[in-house]
Amino acid sequence: MNCIIIDDEETARVIIEQLCDQVENLDVIESFPNAIQAIKFLNKNDIDLIFLDIHMPDFTGFDFIQTLKNPPKIILTTSDKNFALEAFEYDCIVDYVVKPITLTRFTKSIEKAKIFVDKVAKSQQTDTIATENTISDTDLYVNIDRRLIKINFSSIAIIEAKGDYIQIKTDTKNYTVHSTLKKIQEKLPDHLFLKVHRSYIIHIKKIIDIEDNSVLIAKDVIPVSRSNRPELMKRLNLL
Repeated sequence: MNCIIIDDEETARVIIEQLCDQVENLDVIESFPNAIQAIKFLNKNDIDLIFLDIHMPDFTGFDFIQTLKNPPKIILTTSDKNFALEAFEYDCIVDYVVKPITLTRFTKSIEKAKIFVDKVAKSQQTDTIATENTISDTDLYVNIDRRLIKINFSSIAIIEAKGDYIQIKTDTKNYTVHSTLKKIQEKLPDHLFLKVHRSYIIHIKKIIDIEDNSVLIAKDVIPVSRSNRPELMKRLNLL
């Protein structure tokens, strides 16, 4: 298993690295003093397991987890015993290990993680086979004045909810359709579109600028809700 370590204390990172060295087939790829650096790494790299501290400056361990759309398996390593119940509300967390960590306890934790990682690997293989047997769609049809109009996904910039209707804004034309955001979101490819507010879905690649809690797309300023901002930041290719 490939893993990374996130802990603001250097001593703690060194100890976990030493423990990892004593476990067969467990490779530490990187070690980070804060969550922001780890997010940038994970935007470009896939790993199996994260050793994560809870209490860190600026970004707590739980804040970090909420930014991840498809988080790998996580072992929390902390000196605080008070968050165990909260921790297991997250499906990605496989164990909660309290410092100081013994080799025996560490090994048991790795055994738990390996079971979950193996399950994920088998599931991904199944998904890959299903995807290979499915033709990828690039557009959708909307019913307007008893006509079916084809709209290419790449042309859509913004989708706005307006009562019982939605307005689809494309590069060349706007379409008003009797539907809901939830219904059209199910038809859109996740890697291109994101719901950033209860009334808006945006095409991520159409973003021109981001300021505070809003994004600029073409000439439209679109609000970004606090709950959706972490997911938006994760999707961006941050420098």
